[in-house]
Amino acid sequence: MNLTNAQWAFVTSRWLLGVAFLSHLLVRGPKLAAFQAGVVKQFAGTVLPAALVGPYALALPLVEGAIGLLLLIGLFTRPSLVAAMLVLMSLVFGSSLLEQWATVGTQLLYGLYIFALLLHVQHNRLGLDRVGKYR
Repeated sequence: MNLTNAQWAFVTSRWLLGVAFLSHLLVRGPKLAAFQAGVVKQFAGTVLPAALVGPYALALPLVEGAIGLLLLIGLFTRPSLVAAMLVLMSLVFGSSLLEQWATVGTQLLYGLYIFALLLHVQHNRLGLDRVGKYR
């Protein structure tokens, strides 16, 4: 495999983010109902109604898992990175409502990481995008 340093940097960083996102599904999937109930309880004192928080909490691990899998296999990489950033924006919003500023800081670091991947997506290799148009 004859990849440049920039290509290896992008690919391995894409894999790392994919593992992080897919892990959310792998850990929360088996206890999805408990996770959902915990999130609903956590947001009970905020302006968000449980009718919105519940479905969001149910969908979040599934969306994170799908994004993670797509990043790992390198399919729809650019749209997956944009989706990851949108998920992160929703997490920053929720953490801000809970006044969990340390968590917001961590989420902003994830955002910078995704920003860097989006900025350098032209170095994407070793994925299914190479056979399509979604580099």
